Amino acid sequence: MERRSIGAGSLTVGAIGLGCMPMSWGYAPSRRRGEESLRTLHTALDLGANLLDTADVYGPYTNELVLGRVLRERRSDAFVSAKVGLRAGEQHVVADGRPGYVRRACDASLRRLRTDVIDLYQLHRVDPDVPVEETWGAMAELVAAGKVRALGFCALGAAAGPGAGRIGDRGYRSTVRHLERAQQVFPVSAVQAELSVWSPEAAWQLLPWCAARGVGLLAAMPLGSGFLTGTLRPGAGFEPEDARARHPRFTAEAMAANQVLVAGLRRVASRHGPQVTAAQVALAWVLAQGPHVVPVPGADRAHWAAENARAAEVRLTAADLAEIAGLPAAVGAWD
Repeated sequence: MERRSIGAGSLTVGAIGLGCMPMSWGYAPSRRRGEESLRTLHTALDLGANLLDTADVYGPYTNELVLGRVLRERRSDAFVSAKVGLRAGEQHVVADGRPGYVRRACDASLRRLRTDVIDLYQLHRVDPDVPVEETWGAMAELVAAGKVRALGFCALGAAAGPGAGRIGDRGYRSTVRHLERAQQVFPVSAVQAELSVWSPEAAWQLLPWCAARGVGLLAAMPLGSGFLTGTLRPGAGFEPEDARARHPRFTAEAMAANQVLVAGLRRVASRHGPQVTAAQVALAWVLAQGPHVVPVPGADRAHWAAENARAAEVRLTAADLAEIAGLPAAVGAWD
């Protein structure tokens, strides 16, 4: 697989990563299978999709434990991306950026992951009660201690308001301010943000900031939480614990209206051969946004991880990109 550089070229990873969250958190609980999760991880590593993205809050904790079983055998094959800054309470998730908590959380993640070092440690959310400089400074101390190789920053989702336009999307301006403050303390190697055909806002505001500084952009949810694969049927519904069950972009009406996006991706895929899928075109579009962009699609099945990895071989033409750019904006709020 093609390799891509993030963090001013000091870190290299496969062009496609693997989001591990669906294996234990966020989506349908009935689909979670421990042994299948292990097969998925091994398949991704076999195909060069070596960036494995996890977080202590996924589960909580169980996602890191699953990765630890694979890392025990294949640590040298993997690039481990973990996160800190969110703590699971009884009823909800809260931000916690206190330096003492950051240090304890890192040690706990290292134990669960069965590794001595985390390749990329990301701040999952900024704690509104703790200056970002204090949290980032504690994370920088972990680099100095040899527990972490580089630091990343997760951007809070930024949906553009009505009429906001490409420059005015409201959420990422706050993220950029936090990034500028963190950068004064210790270099930011990567920023993770949602980026996909139906949520392209990060390409308009965050990507220029990253490109100007040699910072990698990890594209979260590049398949639109599964929608852009074309495998979700409008009206089929979701399990109550699935986050999509409560999301306005996944109502039956919105999903039906947004089928035009999947149809467009399928048209482009058909020009690249019968084996190319809409999902692979969606990932290829993300890859085409810049040389330091790495899509991190989530997967909890080995065959999906394999399909995603093969998207690195799809090269979209200028005509393909123009056709995708001409697709209508997605229907449904995305706040």
